[in-house]
Amino acid sequence: MNSPWRPWIDGKEAGSSTPRALINPATESPCTDVVPAGTAEVEAAVTGAHRAFRGGWRDLAPGKRAGILRAVAAKLREHEEELAKLETMQMGKAIADSRDEAGGAAGVFEYYAGAVTRLYGATIPVSRGGFDYTLRQPMGVVAAIVPWNFPLLIACWKVGPALAAGNAVVLKPASFSPLTAILLGQLASEAGLPDGVLQVLPGPGGSIGDALVGHPLVRKIAFTGSTEVGSHLMELAAKGIKRVSLELGGKSPNIVFADADVDQAAASSPMSVFANTGQDCCARSRIFVERKVFDRFVAGFVAATKALRIGDPLDEATQAGPLVSANQREISEAFLKEARGLGRTVLAGGDRPRPKGFYLNPAVVTGVEPADRIWREEIFGPVVCIRPFDGEDAMLEEVNASPYGLSASLWTNDLKRAIRVSNRIESGVISVNCHNSVHLDAPFGGFKTSGLGRDLGMEALANYTEVKNVYVAP
Repeated sequence: MNSPWRPWIDGKEAGSSTPRALINPATESPCTDVVPAGTAEVEAAVTGAHRAFRGGWRDLAPGKRAGILRAVAAKLREHEEELAKLETMQMGKAIADSRDEAGGAAGVFEYYAGAVTRLYGATIPVSRGGFDYTLRQPMGVVAAIVPWNFPLLIACWKVGPALAAGNAVVLKPASFSPLTAILLGQLASEAGLPDGVLQVLPGPGGSIGDALVGHPLVRKIAFTGSTEVGSHLMELAAKGIKRVSLELGGKSPNIVFADADVDQAAASSPMSVFANTGQDCCARSRIFVERKVFDRFVAGFVAATKALRIGDPLDEATQAGPLVSANQREISEAFLKEARGLGRTVLAGGDRPRPKGFYLNPAVVTGVEPADRIWREEIFGPVVCIRPFDGEDAMLEEVNASPYGLSASLWTNDLKRAIRVSNRIESGVISVNCHNSVHLDAPFGGFKTSGLGRDLGMEALANYTEVKNVYVAP
């Protein structure tokens, strides 16, 4: 294993600053060292990416660009187990989930390799005659700033379509989880991606992120993270009129009607919020249950929650591991302490199951009121609140009162209701009778303060291009 891990710039390791220890959240012990990027590395990465973009990548025939992306996908397939173990080591993700993520990362490159030659312009009949057509052209250097909860997968969500469209990318992984991003850069170089087309800068998010957004050669910022940081980056980007796509926070609802398969909803819903130890912006952490089946649902949900396997993330049977840091666990504990102080009921969890590691048993809270912080605010930990509802209209008003609008689940066997309610929920991604938020072929993103723009699908590819209109006189 590389130690220390370094920034990946122009096809080689870079950086000379003092290494910092990366902590394994399952053991609370250092697992490797990482050399953070600094101002010099930011400048080298951006100028190198700009040089590579203008030096041939943007003008490479689409079929050849597709071939390189397929080679990157194949290289990721070869290294799936290595990538999975690094992911588990750096952020505590259950190994089964890390393997899914590594496989999904390769799938992203496979998809966009196939999409390269399907990025079409249009011909437009104009009133003055002649020939009018549009081109979709790459923007230039894209700064991709990604979070620690799905480090490799979300990096690929941005890098894949950006490269497919002909851009160069400077990838900034989170400080907690830089290893798979650095390895992605290395493997892409091995697969034949030209030097400089993908640069990777580990290090502090505030200084590096701000420097990337403010750099005059960066044309677009693609960010996934908190709403607060997204707002800050958007403000910085406005000074240079830079293109921005943001996938931000969520406080997603899970709505269960009495006519649904209540037992199935109760049995499956815990993993809609506790998967990845609740560290997921799509987590269905607000559950609305029609009152006549409320007690039945809660009983089933609590039983399923208590049956979850929380433990060593390298154990094949583990369903959820530790949180990424001590601070992340303390945030969840503070919300639970406040809820108990208000007289709310914690039916399960909220305790620490192990003396070592940043573990917290999944917590189920009832008796909450709409004004409670635990009901309104994103926690990003294994905490869920459940409330009963009576009328559909009042419930939807409460659902949509949230400033967030990323994901939602809806359980009903009434097709008309499913369509009607889905149309009224103010969220970008809605699942009916399941909790599947993400589909590689379909757009993913949020309404309101959950962001703007979309990852995945052909919409993401279009979002990494500028549209040019050309008119040829008759």
